[in-house]
Amino acid sequence: MVKKVKKVKDELLDHDFDGIQELDNELPPWWLTLFYVTIIWSVAYLIYYHVLGIGPSSIEEYQAEMARAAQMYQQTPTPGGGPVAQAMEPQMDPASLQEGKAIFDKNCTPCHGKLGEGLIGPNLTDEYWIHGGRFEDIVRTITNGVPAKGMIAWNTVLKPDEIIKVASYVESLRGTNPPNAKAPEGEKYVPETVN
Repeated sequence: MVKKVKKVKDELLDHDFDGIQELDNELPPWWLTLFYVTIIWSVAYLIYYHVLGIGPSSIEEYQAEMARAAQMYQQTPTPGGGPVAQAMEPQMDPASLQEGKAIFDKNCTPCHGKLGEGLIGPNLTDEYWIHGGRFEDIVRTITNGVPAKGMIAWNTVLKPDEIIKVASYVESLRGTNPPNAKAPEGEKYVPETVN
């Protein structure tokens, strides 16, 4: 059974403007349906969010998102911010240092040398540090990398506890004076003394 399409006769409206006349055609059904659905949706949205207050406002959604972000910041490294906020003390027990050494040997030796003496990257065994010599600075440098110098951000590869362990291993290299060490770079780091 074939439906007959109703042919609409073009009717000219009785007004004329600069010789331009307007046709009084019916709007397509799909357009009218979409128009009415939009009106119904906007009334329902207005009642749900603004009249009854059931749904969260944009300010409430923003505050909830910021609270989630703050919680995530406390647990994991962030690309632009600080590193792991949990234990920021070096883990100097033999098991952690061994695991940190394994991570260092696998990922860091091409640039920093097998003993941390420095190849393309800086010497990690002397008192001079380009990006700060505190333990927190070492963790931050590993976490965020130094893209300008070719060091990637390791927070996409390593877990937070692995970053702490490899930073602890780097901390243990300080003062080892390996042979063929690269010349000092950066500023001399003097540890803060607690009175």
